Amino acid sequence: MATAVPEGAPVPPITLGEDPGATTDRIVATTVEVDDALLNRLRGVCTEVSTDAAERAEAGRDWWPLAMTWALAGQVGHRPAAVARPRTDEEVASVLAVCDDATIPVTAAAGRSGVCGGSVPVHGGVLLDLCGLSGIRSVDPTSMVIDVAAGTFGDRLEDTLRAEHGVTLGHWPQSIALSTVGGWLACRSAGQLSNRYGKIEDMAVGLDVALADGRVIHTGGAPRAAVGPDLNQVFIGSEGTLGVILGARLRAHALPAAEQRAAYGFGSFAAANDACRRILQRGARPAVLRVYDAVEADRSYQTGDRHVLLVLDEGDPALVAATMTVVADVCADAEALDEGLVERWMAHRNDVAALEALISKDFVVDTMEVTGRWADLDAIYTTTLEAIGAVGSTLAVSAHQSHAYSDGACLYFTFAGRPAPDGKDDFYRAAWDAGTRAVLAGGGALSHHHGVGLNRGRFMATALGDAFGTLIDLKAALDPKGILNPGKLGLPSPFGEVSWPA
Repeated sequence: MATAVPEGAPVPPITLGEDPGATTDRIVATTVEVDDALLNRLRGVCTEVSTDAAERAEAGRDWWPLAMTWALAGQVGHRPAAVARPRTDEEVASVLAVCDDATIPVTAAAGRSGVCGGSVPVHGGVLLDLCGLSGIRSVDPTSMVIDVAAGTFGDRLEDTLRAEHGVTLGHWPQSIALSTVGGWLACRSAGQLSNRYGKIEDMAVGLDVALADGRVIHTGGAPRAAVGPDLNQVFIGSEGTLGVILGARLRAHALPAAEQRAAYGFGSFAAANDACRRILQRGARPAVLRVYDAVEADRSYQTGDRHVLLVLDEGDPALVAATMTVVADVCADAEALDEGLVERWMAHRNDVAALEALISKDFVVDTMEVTGRWADLDAIYTTTLEAIGAVGSTLAVSAHQSHAYSDGACLYFTFAGRPAPDGKDDFYRAAWDAGTRAVLAGGGALSHHHGVGLNRGRFMATALGDAFGTLIDLKAALDPKGILNPGKLGLPSPFGEVSWPA
């Protein structure tokens, strides 16, 4: 069971055991230590710097499902040499300046809810815990823009916005109670109502960012601008490799005054997704358009061989009514199902307990979210299911469509296997290799909202093609010593190679 933690602190994904301090590292990489002289320098500029063994162990992992299997053996991805917990933007900048001067790797983290190993400090060094940068700094109710610190947890942000300001961000990732604003921005997070409100990159107006050498810059700020490239988007999705996000201005929305729901059954996954395409291309944007293939639908809703579309919209009553009229028209030939299915999804949409339960029973499980154009989506669905299903020890693989746009959608694959105890890492990697190759060969994108981190880094050169060299150049320009989250995004690291499985 996950241990109880104070509000506003990272939630461990699975218990490490009775003595977390005895934890060892699973990932093989050059480890950069922090000597006493550097610790003294860090303590001179940062509120708290810890070398406690148990704290270092917890800071050496995130919610990466593979790493949860390692926890059963008392291992984490890789421990930092020290954990720095700044309380101000200035302290963050000072920690970075000290580490850059000494060429010490720094991995920024907060909620550590990522599922790709993105916040694992694979080369040791300093884990920069940003949870101390918390709270809403200001709300502009006329412009509907909020200013919030990067370490603010999502559930606390949304509760405060609603209770004290009468607005909503509209951003509801499954991990809302585990994740922070900075993490959302760093990995291009998507909320479950993204069809209505957009992904986090659509909400960002401006950022505060600390660069590798300790300089702090402020990007964006205007509703729209033509002042060179959009520098917000340089750092959004960079996963801490180009700079450390300290805070953000984000677009908010009025609390919804109306809500409507519907559910429909289709004879095929492709037909249900095509209904979504037609709804969106007619200009309607329901907050939720989720399609479950028959396997997932029956597992969750006991709907037999139906492929199930769940629809929810919220907002101004006139807009909701118009949107649901379009939905009903497009789905007129589908089977109308009990809209209570939507309530069943709502009741469990943020539940993450099942993952730990399965892993504790020696299953290897994970999810793989990708995107594709409508023209390619059905082929990606079919070939990816076949590819993962063909991997030895695979017990189940299925998919749902979780976020849809006028040009395409996100497919969210789930796979599970039960290999021999000493074959878990190899099975996991083989399943990811097979599924990802099928997606990329079909014209799909590597990730929709979970990001790249460590797990997907080996696919980046293929996914970006000749543009990958430009990302390498950008990294070299902004972080010439390579101290920021090395080993991630598939970028070359001055600290050497990272090996997993070991």
